[in-house]
Amino acid sequence: MTEVAIVIGSTGPRRVGEAVARWVHELAAKRGDAEFELVDLKDYDLPHLDEMMPAAMGQYSQPHTRAWAEKVAGFDAFVFVTPEYNHSTTGALKNAIDFLHAEWHNKAAGFVSYGSNGGVRAVEHLRLVLGELQVADVQAQVALSVFTDFEHFTAFKPGEHHEATLNTMLAQVVAWGEALAPLRT
Repeated sequence: MTEVAIVIGSTGPRRVGEAVARWVHELAAKRGDAEFELVDLKDYDLPHLDEMMPAAMGQYSQPHTRAWAEKVAGFDAFVFVTPEYNHSTTGALKNAIDFLHAEWHNKAAGFVSYGSNGGVRAVEHLRLVLGELQVADVQAQVALSVFTDFEHFTAFKPGEHHEATLNTMLAQVVAWGEALAPLRT
């Protein structure tokens, strides 16, 4: 069965990404076409790129890098949950992506973003970065507004209309994750 990570792409103390990711996971778990797992970047405590060799070499010396590489390698696809900061994603998510190389190859990705404009610019940045790592990103994405999908900008209260978009995105991620399987062997 296809294994999909739902990656919580923010690590700050006031983050709302965990609530968003839990909503994604709750709805994804009802599908039955894949296994979905929450992956919290906070659990990996990755410092800023402290490996001596470039990630493309695959020679990881740090225990945190090896643990992160093992986790990422076990998935066929990803759903990245990210806020938008200054027209981009979080430094923590970009750093976590940059730590690895081959572990990302020939996998699929979808996005759930949030911000004043739905976080769409963060996703555009991620699409470019992940393309370089041979990750196939799907077209559908969930864009949540901090003005309409969060009460007082902090309590996550998504509009019901987002569920249909989320299910479309998840279907695309699962299909692409399955389709890319022969390239991962």
